[in-house]
Amino acid sequence: MSRATGLGVLLLLAVGGACGTFFVQQVTAPRIEREQRAIQARELLQILPAESYDNQPLDHPLPLDNVPLNHSTLLGGYRASRNGQASAVLLRSQVSGYGGPIELLIAIAADGKLLGSKPLRHAETPGLGARIAERPSAWLQGFIGKSLEDPGDAGWGLKKDHGQFDQMAGATITSRAVIEGIHDSLRYFDAHREQLLGNPAHE
Repeated sequence: MSRATGLGVLLLLAVGGACGTFFVQQVTAPRIEREQRAIQARELLQILPAESYDNQPLDHPLPLDNVPLNHSTLLGGYRASRNGQASAVLLRSQVSGYGGPIELLIAIAADGKLLGSKPLRHAETPGLGARIAERPSAWLQGFIGKSLEDPGDAGWGLKKDHGQFDQMAGATITSRAVIEGIHDSLRYFDAHREQLLGNPAHE
């Protein structure tokens, strides 16, 4: 085999390999993207009771983008629905914790009651503020079922601040920030209920 022939064969093999790789990527990319989206959905939606929605909330984003509130910023959100009727909203909130920004996901039912909350990102101190990321977090679960009226504006604070909630031991700043973020989100929901719930049947 001449050198030219050998180079030609190598070139053909290289082109064939590149084409094969491209074909495999094109075939598998949609499936990989679907699986990654399903993982993301499970991660984000686990604070919503499964029976409370039958749509894909992540496909129904809310028109929120860095909305400044009293103690937090709303980064975005999603609408959940069941049988064509809005059943809950998920709000992404950012507050300032002890170690830096804390991004929270806060689920609020259509009746204004808190369904759950969880941190998405944080840089809090391990063993102290970082315990908000424990699963399940007994402290965060203590807010489920609360609303703007229960315990009322004055009650949404730490007991040391004359509110009604305990703090995580050794994590006053983190606890205060999370409570303020949840309270801000409940107030925003109450003030913009119709806009947030909308009418998903016509989306």
